[in-house]
Amino acid sequence: MASLIGTMSVLCAAIGISNYCVTTNRVDKAIFILHQNGGTFLPPGSHFDPSDFNFQVTPETAFEPRYFIVELTAQKEIESVNLEHIAALDRQTVVDAVSRIIDAGTRRGYIDHYRFGIFSNEDGGSTIIVLDSFLQLQAVNNMLRITVAIFLACILVVFVLLRVLSKRAIRPLVDNLERQRQFVTDASHELKTSLAILSADMGLLEDTYGEDKWLESAKSQITRLDMLIKNLVELARTEETIKEDAVEVFSVSEIAQANADAFQPLAEADGKSLTAEIKIKGVQDNFFRPFSILLDNAVKYCDPAGTLYLSVSMRGRNIYISVSNSCAGLDTAQLSRYFDRFYRADSSRARSTGGYGIGLSTAKAIVTRHKGRISNHYADGVITFTAVIPRTS
Repeated sequence: MASLIGTMSVLCAAIGISNYCVTTNRVDKAIFILHQNGGTFLPPGSHFDPSDFNFQVTPETAFEPRYFIVELTAQKEIESVNLEHIAALDRQTVVDAVSRIIDAGTRRGYIDHYRFGIFSNEDGGSTIIVLDSFLQLQAVNNMLRITVAIFLACILVVFVLLRVLSKRAIRPLVDNLERQRQFVTDASHELKTSLAILSADMGLLEDTYGEDKWLESAKSQITRLDMLIKNLVELARTEETIKEDAVEVFSVSEIAQANADAFQPLAEADGKSLTAEIKIKGVQDNFFRPFSILLDNAVKYCDPAGTLYLSVSMRGRNIYISVSNSCAGLDTAQLSRYFDRFYRADSSRARSTGGYGIGLSTAKAIVTRHKGRISNHYADGVITFTAVIPRTS
């Protein structure tokens, strides 16, 4: 609707301005022809042919326009006034109009609904021709009113059609997305049941035959699949609309601090340092997972002996969550793909750290679900993920 209104507004403005310019140009041509022909319209074939200026003249043209002509001296004093072709004005009114025209300081223009043109004479004086343009300007205004009326009618019709048909048009897409989420949930449930049985069978085999590298490999893959299924279920649920009864108010700073404390030992165990700067105490519905995902991602992919930094701050009505970690040699061309599902910039490193390429897409889904936005940027060997969340109060 906004695009349609903007386009049609530009179209209406273009039509109105073009019509005004065409009308004014035609009036100016008429004034010029009157000046060249000594105050009259001559028929085609005369020494000065109006048709040369794309101005069509008929036998009635000479009787249609209402105009008066004023001759001025070089000192801008009125020398003569010709009111032969106008009846609505007296001499005093014409004198007042001429004063306004002189004060305007332009060669062409409007005073009320009269269009004037000033032409210099050889003796230093000037000729002012003033043409009554009431009918022409009225036609322009009527055209503008009709255009605006059609514009409003079209907008109303399109709006009504969108209101009536949009739900029907979007319903298949909504149903398809709902079926996809339901499929992920159902399939995950079935897979988890099968994996639980396989895990129990592996345990029995291990008890019967003892430890074996093949059994260990199978158990490792079962654990990996179990984690992947949990992440998929979480991702599907984060894309659901937040229900009002599920919203609760709590301290964002406490959530940030709790996550920082939880990941501090993991960072220190790898020889990395984690610094947390909590500047606010805001309120927002449950937002635990983005902290956990971003910090887990930073700990996993930070350079050895590198530095991690968590910052939470308030700017206006928004909460800014920023997680940075040193990461040398990053391909900046791949930054925009980090939030894609199952994307991993370094597959070998992701496997060694247990990554599935779902965490950041889950964090993005959660942030988007809370009407926020998340982005990343890389500079001076440090990658930073920033989430901006509107604060509720």
